[in-house]
Amino acid sequence: MTDRPKFFDDLAGVAGGALSAISGMREELAALVRARVDEAVRRLDLVKREDFEAMAELAQRARSEAEMLAARLSVVEESIRKMSETDQTSD
Repeated sequence: MTDRPKFFDDLAGVAGGALSAISGMREELAALVRARVDEAVRRLDLVKREDFEAMAELAQRARSEAEMLAARLSVVEESIRKMSETDQTSD
């Protein structure tokens, strides 16, 4: 007969329970480490990469817009200068 003794069934149950407990401990430890790292990041006043990249993109857009507006201002200033010169020569 190939009946398994009750001892092996009990041993398998204990081993399964131990593996389940270890897995739960691992998840709990990972959550604890994650919480500690998040706390350290907040204390150090660091920013997340996603936030940094979003702000860098906004800064690049603002820089491009400022350059465009500076070029437009130069054109307007040149037009005013020419108009001023024309008014002075007609007097």
